[in-house]
Amino acid sequence: LERVVSLKPDIVVMTTDGNPKEFEERLRSLKIKTYVFKARRLAEFPQAVREMGAVLGVKENATAFAETIEAALGKMEREKKDKSITTSGRKKVLFIIWPEPLIVAGPGTAVDDAIMLLGHENIASKVNVAYPKYSLEEIIHQSPDVLFIGEGHANMHKVSATLLKKIKSVPAVRNNKVFYVSASLYRLGPRVIQGIEELAVHLR
Repeated sequence: LERVVSLKPDIVVMTTDGNPKEFEERLRSLKIKTYVFKARRLAEFPQAVREMGAVLGVKENATAFAETIEAALGKMEREKKDKSITTSGRKKVLFIIWPEPLIVAGPGTAVDDAIMLLGHENIASKVNVAYPKYSLEEIIHQSPDVLFIGEGHANMHKVSATLLKKIKSVPAVRNNKVFYVSASLYRLGPRVIQGIEELAVHLR
């Protein structure tokens, strides 16, 4: 908090998932203007961009960017319908946010939306938490065809090595379908479309 205050910002932009409510309240008590970016889902993202643009005084640029995102998502949705992936071609996917403790992307997240948009199944979509703790036993039981690991940490290859050894029997590991991808998707931002395309390349 002291570091933020020392910078004397005109406004502090936060996210719903990334910042505790108490932090926002303390900033406001110090008369520091705040804005909470609330989008968690792909469908919510364009409107959230418009709202943030209005708050930051760049409404025109934000509107143009939001329209670009909407057009890209619309194109992907049409492509999904055109492809009409059969049940046999649908892959079981798991997106790992952090290996130890094991945190994955569940329902109500942009990652879950992206996997469905691409015509595949997120095996963690049936839990009732957006980013649940997952067990090794559940991964082995669900037997994913593809594993994505978010590179939110510089040493993620090293950090995830032990986990992959423990689940070496699942098809994704056995068939070398483990892919390290950027944080462009699960940290909603300007590169969200690139994040979806990154998954798409490995799911073809």
